[in-house]
Amino acid sequence: MDRRRIWGWYFFDWANQPYNTLLLTFIFAPYFANAVAPDPVTGQAQWGWMLAITGGFIALLAPVLGAVADSGGRRRPWILLWSLLYVAGSFTLWWAVPGMSDTFWILLAFGIGMIGLEFGIIFTNAILPDLGPRQEIGRISGSAWAFGYAGGVISLAIMLLFLAENESGRTLIGLPPALGLDPELREGTRAVGPFTAIWYVVFVIPFFLWVPDHARPRAAGGAMRRGLQGLGRTLRSLPRRPSLFAWLGSSMFCRDALNGIYAFGGIYAAGVLGWSIIQIGIFGITAAVAGAIFCWLGGRADRAFGPKPVIAACILALISVCLVVVTTDRSMVLGMPVAPGSNLPDVAFYLCGGIIGSAGGILQAASRTMMVRQADPARMTEAFGLYALSGKATAFLAPALVATVTSLTNDQRLGVTPLIGLFLVGLVLLVWVKPEGEGTGTWLESSLR
Repeated sequence: MDRRRIWGWYFFDWANQPYNTLLLTFIFAPYFANAVAPDPVTGQAQWGWMLAITGGFIALLAPVLGAVADSGGRRRPWILLWSLLYVAGSFTLWWAVPGMSDTFWILLAFGIGMIGLEFGIIFTNAILPDLGPRQEIGRISGSAWAFGYAGGVISLAIMLLFLAENESGRTLIGLPPALGLDPELREGTRAVGPFTAIWYVVFVIPFFLWVPDHARPRAAGGAMRRGLQGLGRTLRSLPRRPSLFAWLGSSMFCRDALNGIYAFGGIYAAGVLGWSIIQIGIFGITAAVAGAIFCWLGGRADRAFGPKPVIAACILALISVCLVVVTTDRSMVLGMPVAPGSNLPDVAFYLCGGIIGSAGGILQAASRTMMVRQADPARMTEAFGLYALSGKATAFLAPALVATVTSLTNDQRLGVTPLIGLFLVGLVLLVWVKPEGEGTGTWLESSLR
């Protein structure tokens, strides 16, 4: 194994993690819902529809782009293109001023950055099988996810310590926002957009320096035609490949539900528990630290037991978290009343954050390993395009369900209940997934032998 190439690949996870940690979950999303949008309920609904539309666009193009990249032979030019979208979209969020009358352009900018993030991940995930022998893929994937979480922790700590202001206009350590940023205009919090863009530009450099394109001859032309033909053949073959078919379905529902947790966790904490950006940031650090530790351990468990039992355990843990969340607010924990002013709801939510960070990270790392085991090695980018499609084909579903239920009930807590059902569907479909892909027995059959 080329260790420098592996570390270069790790750095892509480190570079892109702030989009999820700072923008999608813990800083920008709750700021948008509570300060930019007219009110938290409207903000949660607008955020949900933006994610649904963006996810649908990604779902349509992901497998096509993957197939074209496999036929064309090169991935780095594509990754550079998606990097430019990532940087432009995130940097533009600086102009999300409090109480702005038209939020459309901010939501559009966020969607553009997210498209760059997701398409970049498709092409870099396809490099995973080239980094080491099959038995080491799970460990490599888990370590990369842990490294990415570590980057999320550090970037979030910088934001909380030096930039993001609370109601008093001070950061977590009592300082005014750095660089003379105006707390009255929430410039410290708004700086999360440019900060995320600059972080990516700096830390993606090792990836481009140390991870060259795999040594495959470049096709002479017609990559689009050949890619689409190959994609068509792959799609038509899915009914004859039940393990891959079941895995794409299971992954589709589970990752959709998990993305729902990430997208609405901070918004929920701000609206239901009344947390400030600083408190949400501490929650994020808790989740990211737990995720970094347990993703590293999860990679070892993946190597020892295979990805399937690891994925099943993570789904069960996340279902449990969802049940806790929807039965907890300022007046109760697990549906049981608590005294006014009790901090038990806060403690319960912090514990849930640690489980979300751990189980969510392990689930995604092990899912990459499972995709490698199910895919055709000769068409790996196309396979991860299908994997992205499975993660985005119903990407509109979780945000749309959350937005719809939130609007109908006018209750943020009830709005997240659909995520439980999505996880359950994914867990049921996992039963038909063969641990080593086509040609092996089901998980139940393997356990009985």
